[in-house]
Amino acid sequence: MDWITHEEDVWFDFRGSSPNQLVSGRYYKGTVDGFADFGVFVDLSPGVTGLLHRSELDRRLESLDWDPGDTVFVQVKNVRDNGNVDLAWSIRQTGDEFRGARIHDPDGDADGEAIEADGDDGDDDSGPVRQTPTPRDEALNGDDTEHGDAEASTTDAEASTTDADAAAADTADLDRVDVDSLDDRVGETVRLEGEIVGVRQTSGPTVFELRDASGAVDCAAFVEAGVRAYPDVEVGSIVRLDGEVERRYDELQVETEALSILSDDEAATVERRLADALTAEARPESVTTLVESDAVDAVADDLIDAAETIRRAVLESRPVVVRHAATADGYVAGAAIERAVLPLIRAEHAAADAEYHYFTRRPLEESVYDMDDATNDVTRMLQDRDRHDEKLPLVLLVGTGSTVESSDGLGLLGIYGARRVVVDAEVADAAVADDCEAIVNPGLAGADAADLSTGTLAATLAATVDSDVRDDLVHLPAVSYWGDAPETYVDLAAEAGYDADRTRELREAIALEAYYQSYEDKRELITDLLFEDAGGLAGHVSEQFRQKLDAEVDTATANIETREEGDLTVEVLDTDAYTHRFDFPPTALLLDELGRRRDADLIVGVGTDECYLRAAAAVDVRGVASDAADRVEDAGITAASVRDGRIEFLSGRRDAAVDAVVAAAADRLA
Repeated sequence: MDWITHEEDVWFDFRGSSPNQLVSGRYYKGTVDGFADFGVFVDLSPGVTGLLHRSELDRRLESLDWDPGDTVFVQVKNVRDNGNVDLAWSIRQTGDEFRGARIHDPDGDADGEAIEADGDDGDDDSGPVRQTPTPRDEALNGDDTEHGDAEASTTDAEASTTDADAAAADTADLDRVDVDSLDDRVGETVRLEGEIVGVRQTSGPTVFELRDASGAVDCAAFVEAGVRAYPDVEVGSIVRLDGEVERRYDELQVETEALSILSDDEAATVERRLADALTAEARPESVTTLVESDAVDAVADDLIDAAETIRRAVLESRPVVVRHAATADGYVAGAAIERAVLPLIRAEHAAADAEYHYFTRRPLEESVYDMDDATNDVTRMLQDRDRHDEKLPLVLLVGTGSTVESSDGLGLLGIYGARRVVVDAEVADAAVADDCEAIVNPGLAGADAADLSTGTLAATLAATVDSDVRDDLVHLPAVSYWGDAPETYVDLAAEAGYDADRTRELREAIALEAYYQSYEDKRELITDLLFEDAGGLAGHVSEQFRQKLDAEVDTATANIETREEGDLTVEVLDTDAYTHRFDFPPTALLLDELGRRRDADLIVGVGTDECYLRAAAAVDVRGVASDAADRVEDAGITAASVRDGRIEFLSGRRDAAVDAVVAAAADRLA
């Protein structure tokens, strides 16, 4: 029977009693039983339940518009030896989207019988009837004739060509429309022209993400379950696509009927249209300032260039990866960028979960973007490119990557073609400009940025990226300063309803959360703290911060060794012996707090093979490391992170190295 050959086009009503009676590859009608973090449980019959794992979905689990008891269609992927049933996603979620319906009754006489429209399956809503295929059905699902029929001996390739020609003929008279008009064209067959910016293969159709001058939309093309449609179409292809506009679970989608790659003059016309629209939309006219600042004015052009690069990445459907230090200032800076970019992604992409595909924040343990960090990022981006046909990302380094210690990591990104932008209000090396497309740093522009935090600079950049969010960001500068924030930013926050106590609570709460699970972005939690909290959450977390920090400061203070180096008072703390190394606060934050509370000229925190410098006056960390290395040549002394004041040495020469570092620092501070 022909339905046996083409079971992928038929759904089944399962009336068996054992998972082992299911047939892998078949589509079954089921009922949503419940949800878990890892997927959806679907009942296929009384006593037989399968799991549709979230990895099998073509969208985020949270975006499924399913409720317990809803009728859904799934494909049986595998039945395990223990009876567990693995299910796969079906793009077709109504009975009439299939080309037939059958009973699977392994213990009864009805097995294989067709389910007719009058409800032979016992379910009033299930009545798809086996119909004569239309040209559009054939284009989506392939030929459905008996293989033994002499008139049906056409090869699959010939049938596919015939179907494609028929579909093209049906849509030959269509006029091109823009993606941003599709909301008003649901149910219509339309023509789109643009660039393919994403391709993903689901267990059902191939989904192409097409971007034109007005936006992007997912276009599903089906030839056979799990089989790549239009294999010649890749990310970067300039195409013409005809299809019917549908709305699935509140998301627009185009069911592809014809798709062709454009070339020569036609492709050039579309590319010019995209480029002109991109340039016009991507570049801001001016910097959107929060307050007047000479340091910000000095980097105005750089801010506009960086904002254009970010906006262009969104418009090109290029993922944006923000790397920032896992500190309060770093999180404030990263969250500001996130606040500006997410609305642009939502406006650009029809998919409800696009913001999770096209924007990521990844905190760094320190302020150096090293080879370890770069290797992790390159591995992820190459996997996303190969598995999901994603474009290589824009990597935005905020408060990190600005010194030559990060050159190797930046260089690795560059080898693979990832775009790099560095934003840092503090120390930066001019040589880094050769390792990235743009760097925003007031010091390199010749400005005095002593009163400018990276959080403030990033908030200004964010407002320039999307001026609509400026009012959401005005309190962030005051949150980003550990010392006394400039009065202008304190006043700005107060006008927005954030007094000094509240900004302090936010700062401390962010610092505590930045430490725990420091490799996670904690998007929703940070959003709740910085933008949604009425005071309760930040106050609760801030209290824990203060208790933990005060206890650690007391312990450290009791175990500080005081030295006199000339006229300077130097305090040395063995952080391995007299801190809780794997609990809050981290060493850098503890030493910062000791520096604020104590009167020493220099504080040195000493670990197994590294030390941190905190001085009342500016200290040249590289110079100190170089001088110390000259004093003890066999200790391997080197500056590891200028921004963090960290110097490394060989653990076997720890005592000699520390003595050399203390003496060298005292000489330079004298």
